[in-house]
Amino acid sequence: MTFGQVIAQKRKEAELSQKELALKIRKEDGTPISPQYLNDIEHDRRNPPAGFLIEQFARILDVKPDYLYYLAGDVPADLKRAHADEDRVAAAYSAFRDRLKKGRS
Repeated sequence: MTFGQVIAQKRKEAELSQKELALKIRKEDGTPISPQYLNDIEHDRRNPPAGFLIEQFARILDVKPDYLYYLAGDVPADLKRAHADEDRVAAAYSAFRDRLKKGRS
């Protein structure tokens, strides 16, 4: 599933309209996102949003934030701030790949 598909599915499971959800998701300036922007996200016409919005989608729709970051092709802010060398990052991605592959077996 794509980021947008998961957001749409979880929104529907929460029995929220696009307008209702859009009013709950706030940009950094405190204003809500527009229903049209949400519609574009749900239909994959926009790239997934930045972490600030991903965190809100996760909280409001009861989705694990790490899963949304994965679907968005992003890394949570706490990991971006971590000072890891090349070998540690490569080892972490290797473990991540192994774990995902085991889930397909």
